[in-house]
Amino acid sequence: MNSSRLPTIVDAFDIDDSIGAFVPHGRFRIDGAADGPLAGLRFAAKDLFDIAGRTTGAGNPDWLRTHSPASATSPVVDALLAAGATLVGKTLTDELAYSIHGDNHHYGTPRNSAAPGRVPGGSSSGSAAAVAGGLCDFALGTDTGGSTRVPASYCGIWGLRTTHGLLSCDAMAPLSPAFDTVTWLACDADIFERAGQALLPDRAFDFRRALLPVDVLAQAEDIFHAPARRYHAALRDLLGGADEVPLSTAEELEQWRQTYITASAHDAWQTHRDWIERERPQFGPAVQGRWDMARATGDDAASAARQRQAQVRERVRAWLGADGVAVIPSAASVAPLCDASAQEIDQVRARTFRITSIAGLCGLPQVSIPLKTTDGLPIGVSLLGPAGSDLALIRLAIRLAQAVK
Repeated sequence: MNSSRLPTIVDAFDIDDSIGAFVPHGRFRIDGAADGPLAGLRFAAKDLFDIAGRTTGAGNPDWLRTHSPASATSPVVDALLAAGATLVGKTLTDELAYSIHGDNHHYGTPRNSAAPGRVPGGSSSGSAAAVAGGLCDFALGTDTGGSTRVPASYCGIWGLRTTHGLLSCDAMAPLSPAFDTVTWLACDADIFERAGQALLPDRAFDFRRALLPVDVLAQAEDIFHAPARRYHAALRDLLGGADEVPLSTAEELEQWRQTYITASAHDAWQTHRDWIERERPQFGPAVQGRWDMARATGDDAASAARQRQAQVRERVRAWLGADGVAVIPSAASVAPLCDASAQEIDQVRARTFRITSIAGLCGLPQVSIPLKTTDGLPIGVSLLGPAGSDLALIRLAIRLAQAVK
C-alpha cells in the first residue's frame, strides 16, 4: 500500500465507545486488503500515527489546531492495512505521550475494563483500553519510557516494546526520537504474534539462559515476586540454564532512572522547543511540569547523561549476550486508583521508571505477559531480550505462558 496516496477513509464509526478510548477526530475506518494474514482483524492506532488526509492530535487540542492534515500514512499502519487488517479509528494518548499514567487533562481518562476505578496506564491509554474492552483485536501504541509496557500491565493484556529503530517512526508524532518505539497490544496471544509476523523481521535466536535480576524485581510490589519467580523457573526449564543474580544495585537503578529522565527530556525539548515556544500550548499540570523540567535540562547535563547511557547500554547488553532472556516486572504496582494522590502517583512512577528505563536506555525489546493477582487485578511480567530478538521473544513468551498454565 502506497503511503503517498490518500487511503480510502470511510467516515463511519460503529464502535460503542462507552469507555472513552477513541478521540473525537479519529472516528473513521480504513478497510484493509481483501486477503492477507491479518484479514478479518480490526486494529486501532494511537493518535500519534499519521493517516494521510487526517490531522494527528497527539493528545493535545493545540497540537491538533496548529497542524495540517498529514500528507502520508505511517508505514506501520500501511503494512497492517496491506496485511488485511482494518483500521477502526484513532485512540487517546496522554499529551504528546509524556506520561505513563493514562489520564488526559483535555480528553479525560479511558476506562480500564480489566480494573474498573483504576487508570489504564499511558501514554498508550486509549489503545490499551480499547483492547482490554474488546473494541478491537489489537492496537498500535508507542513506548518511549514505558508507554506500552505499563498499560499492558495495568490492563492485563499483551504488549511489546520493540527494539529501538527496528520499526519506522516516520509519519508519527514524536516525543523523544532517541527513545521512541512503535508497539502494539492485544488480548489474544495468537493475534499478538500474528501482528508481529506482519511487522517484524523473522530472525533466529538461540536463547539458552534464563535471568532473574533480583534488584530489578525488588522495585516492584510483593505481588509481582512470586509470579516472576514462577516464570523464571519455567523459563529455566525451557532453556536449560538459569541465573538469579543482580543486574545492578538499588542506587544504580535510581541513577539509571535519572539518566533516562535527563537524556529523554533534553531530546524531547530539542524536538518540540520551537512549537512550544511559538504556540504556547496549554498542557495539564503534570505534563506541564515535565516540559518545564525538559526546558531547564542543559546541554552539559544531557551530554553527561548520554555518556552514562552508553555505559549502561554496554553493560546490560553484555549481561544479556545473544542468548540471555531476563524476567522482570512490567511495572512496579497494580494500576493506581483514578483518585490516587499526586504523591502516590509520583512514588509509583519513580519505582516503575527504575524498571522500564532499562530497556529504554539500552534500546532492547521487552514483551509484557498478562497475569492476575490473587485478588483478580491485572499485572504484567516481562521478558527482556537481546536487540533484534523481538519476534523470537514474542514466541518464547507465548510458549512460557502456556507452560506456566
